[in-house]
Amino acid sequence: MSLPFTIARTAAAHELNIVAKMANRHGLIAGATGTGKTVTLRKMAECFSDAGIPVFLLDVKGDLSGIAEAGEHAGMVAKRMDEFGLSPEYLHRFPVRFWDVFAEKGIALRVTISQMGPLLLSHLMGLNDTQAGVMTLVFKVADDKGWHLLDLKDLRGMLKYVSDHAKEFRGTYGNISAASIGAIQRQLLQLEQDGADVFFGEPELNLDDWMQTEGSQGVINIMQGERLMRSPRIFSAFLLWLLAELFEQLPEVGDLPQPKFVMFFDEAHLLFDSAEPALLQQIEQVVRLIRSKGVGVYFVTQNPLDLPDTVLGQLGNRVQHALRAFTPRDQKAVKAAAETFRSNPGVDVVTTIAELATGEALVSFLDEKGMPTPVERAWVLPPSSLLTPLQADVLNDKIHHDDLYATYKDAVDAYSAYEAIMEYEQQQATAAEAAASAPAEPTPSKAAAAEEEDPGLLDGLLTGLFGGRRKNNANISNKIGAQVGHTISNKLTKTISDSITRTILGVIKGK
Repeated sequence: MSLPFTIARTAAAHELNIVAKMANRHGLIAGATGTGKTVTLRKMAECFSDAGIPVFLLDVKGDLSGIAEAGEHAGMVAKRMDEFGLSPEYLHRFPVRFWDVFAEKGIALRVTISQMGPLLLSHLMGLNDTQAGVMTLVFKVADDKGWHLLDLKDLRGMLKYVSDHAKEFRGTYGNISAASIGAIQRQLLQLEQDGADVFFGEPELNLDDWMQTEGSQGVINIMQGERLMRSPRIFSAFLLWLLAELFEQLPEVGDLPQPKFVMFFDEAHLLFDSAEPALLQQIEQVVRLIRSKGVGVYFVTQNPLDLPDTVLGQLGNRVQHALRAFTPRDQKAVKAAAETFRSNPGVDVVTTIAELATGEALVSFLDEKGMPTPVERAWVLPPSSLLTPLQADVLNDKIHHDDLYATYKDAVDAYSAYEAIMEYEQQQATAAEAAASAPAEPTPSKAAAAEEEDPGLLDGLLTGLFGGRRKNNANISNKIGAQVGHTISNKLTKTISDSITRTILGVIKGK
């Protein structure tokens, strides 16, 4: 049986634990800036890692890299350790792997165009139904021809190819609008400016590389998100792919003794504020259904109202840090947060939320039966790892010495749709050039033509005897033959005529 994950402790030394088999029922960590949300996130991730569960963290502020080193008994960490009676062995490192879509502060992360598919790409680029239909057609043509779509140049090449051969495809696939092709090309240009040319390509990420353990600990995969969050289209593309891929690859497992994978999304308000409708729909679907695949999802945000109600209602494990009610919206958020907790007669939630100190929180986790426990006021345990980020040189050293660094380091420009189209066009051009330079059918010479037109002496004689077309350009033999023929013809005609005349006269006289 799996042990519970101890996250916090009350003033009366009562431990508040996430029940292992309920950890995949998702969770929320909320609170104003500087109230201790990131510390809570780290503590939860460390607990899961120590239980052998691989973890994914989106590091928006760039301050989570210290998880790779053991913490120090100093400052607030030392104070909390002394208060809770924690021994020096409490401080230890965790296996960490750093990833970066832009390949600057982590192992390169790439996804192929084919992996994204026409539906996700169409949602990502905000295409209308007609344009999405053209995108689907492009993928279909590429699939029929066996041309692989790996990167942006492949997709651009296919769009141009389909546009150039629109008449050929019209009967099979329907009309292809030049305006739709142009709109898609413009959207691709925007994606490229955001960094999609780095994100799309090979070698593509194998999700199995995220679900690794090192010894008895689960590997914590940290995605560098500082630049990623400034490129909302690429961020949406990454999350759309990740959620869809997890959904497709992971089998249904029901309720496990503990999750097989846990994901944390820090600064989730940034995610939902700028997310495409397709991404919001995908997140809502994943939150509802992915727990049956053994995956837990935890959102970290400033205000519970930052999350859609359809998502918020699925988050069973909750840690609420302080909220400041300075504005009407803040007061509404405090009231909304208070209403989401199971009431505890000993805790006035609305009043307590505004009084919480840094590192203190209102906590309610699911019990063994999946019911929320009554809310309690407690202190979050300090992290076991280093609170401060790693120095740049230390971080680079860890990245370059990672076992997977060489696997994903260099982009591979494999033979794909772009090269196939270039090869096809070259073959067409070569064939056209060969046809243009081929020798024409031989033309008869003037002498040969004259020979054909000059029938000779005998033919001239026959022509003279029996008539026929006289050619203006007849040669001497033809003229002589014709003259002789006409002479003979005239004499023969005269002889026959005289004979006929004498015969007639003889008949008359005989009478």
